[in-house]
Amino acid sequence: MIIFPSAKINIGLQILSKRDDGFHNIYTFLYPFNELKDILEIVKSNNKETNIHFSGNIIDGVKDDNLCIKTYNLLSEIYDLPPVDIYLHKKIPVGAGLGGGSSNAAATLILLNRMFELGISNDELKVFAGKLGSDCAFFIDNKPAFASSRGEILEEVDFNLNNKIEVKVPNIHISTKEAYSLVKPNSNVRNLKEMIYSDISTWKDNIKNDFEESIFPIHPEIKKIKDEMYANGAVYAAMSGSGSAVYGIFDK
Repeated sequence: MIIFPSAKINIGLQILSKRDDGFHNIYTFLYPFNELKDILEIVKSNNKETNIHFSGNIIDGVKDDNLCIKTYNLLSEIYDLPPVDIYLHKKIPVGAGLGGGSSNAAATLILLNRMFELGISNDELKVFAGKLGSDCAFFIDNKPAFASSRGEILEEVDFNLNNKIEVKVPNIHISTKEAYSLVKPNSNVRNLKEMIYSDISTWKDNIKNDFEESIFPIHPEIKKIKDEMYANGAVYAAMSGSGSAVYGIFDK
């Protein structure tokens, strides 16, 4: 079976506080970017163990650290799953703040549930997804949503950007761990929900990604891309997630 895990962008991202479990409390608006997708196929394996096979963009690290494998292992603790071969073609850049790994994990949950008729509801899938990563749950339904806590508590909303979204990714990898180690939490919650529903022309002055303050001085080329987006007519531009991808929203 084949599925196409999509990317996402963050429209505003507030880092509120450091948690006792080592994570951070955040508030953000997650929006699907369906123009950029990976390809994930899972088939029953003739071997005795589950394996993952990569193509497309290079993925560093060992097999067992991959979120698709971790997803399979998580479900196999509860369900009697046979070995599978996972084929992942990466088009979503790694370390870009576009949610590629989380999207792959959610897609693996969905595929395994369908393949083996496990009968897991979407709400239950989101619980599993929350154990795999902070924004994994968002990709189960892949609909616009405000995300809070670690990013796993979602409030889906009916919201549609009719504008064109352009994403640019510099050849820079920023690990989530690195980004959070640099950011300064700010407990002053800004009313992101009210801002999102205001005219998009007001977003530039009001909606911010808190990671930009610490990432831009280290990687000025990322800020340069954002500035170029505005110079080219974007009504709003920002870094997505913890970077390094930058997106611009255009009227044309």
